[in-house]
Amino acid sequence: MRLSLTLFLTGLALPLAAQDSFGGTTGAPPPPPATAPATPARPATPARPATPPRPATAPRGAAPAAPAAPGAEDALTQAERRDYGVAPTAELHTGGMHGPTPTSIPGGQVITTKGLVALLADPALGAKVFDVLGGPEGIPGAEYAVPASQPGSFTDRTQREFGNYLKQVTAGNLATPLVFYCLSTECWMSYNAALRAINMGFTNVLWYRGGIEAWKAAGQQVTSR
Repeated sequence: MRLSLTLFLTGLALPLAAQDSFGGTTGAPPPPPATAPATPARPATPARPATPPRPATAPRGAAPAAPAAPGAEDALTQAERRDYGVAPTAELHTGGMHGPTPTSIPGGQVITTKGLVALLADPALGAKVFDVLGGPEGIPGAEYAVPASQPGSFTDRTQREFGNYLKQVTAGNLATPLVFYCLSTECWMSYNAALRAINMGFTNVLWYRGGIEAWKAAGQQVTSR
């Protein structure tokens, strides 16, 4: 499993009203691309050509994706990897949750939008995505995990409750790929959640540093709540 994730990652490389529980999806997983059937053509006559096919419609509940402009992908990846000169730490962040973050996380891996799209395209990998922001828009299928952003310790109540929740979600499989995201490269909330998972012994913890802003900038679909 870890080797598969490495292939994806190579070369890619304030919450709303607080809730005190984990779980709940932020939106159903996106369905396969819809292809609306063409309207049956009327018998062609010199005066009236056949009716053209209807355009495909976007899935209900999800904003339509807009393709990134040529050359924009590299620029987006560079933005997601922007270095603010902040040193990585293995301790939970206790300051303001919105500010420059490190470019790496001890015990975990940073994943970019390109890597995340590839990861989610393979259901066999069983990746789980967690929304640690709780904003009005989210990645389709992401689970609510805002409480895991809390500062504290790796032995506190939040850690115990989050641990119980992750055991249920993963059926106790510590190799399950876990992806945590919040707002952007200037958001520590998902960093804290990822550190908590790492300290529980999960071996495939992926921090989506670019967050929902990078996801939207890449033209990926979002769900509204």
